[in-house]
Amino acid sequence: MRKRAEWMTRADDEILEYLASENAGTPKVIADALDRSNDYIGVRCRKLASYGLVDRPSRGFYVITDAGRSYLEGELDAGSLTAEEE
Repeated sequence: MRKRAEWMTRADDEILEYLASENAGTPKVIADALDRSNDYIGVRCRKLASYGLVDRPSRGFYVITDAGRSYLEGELDAGSLTAEEE
């Protein structure tokens, strides 16, 4: 069972699941796949990046981190993470 943090939304799980299956993506590609707003997905990706669940190796491009994979597998309590300054 996944241990979601208070700041997380259902879309965050969907984003992480998408990145785990596709290895990488832009907010537009993710938004199209999840039938969500591009702007909203961009905001959520930045939030996930600030907590270390995804990484942004280049502008507008996201990949899941080991921490993100551990969260999806129920091995990491996302509530224990602290945000880095953006």
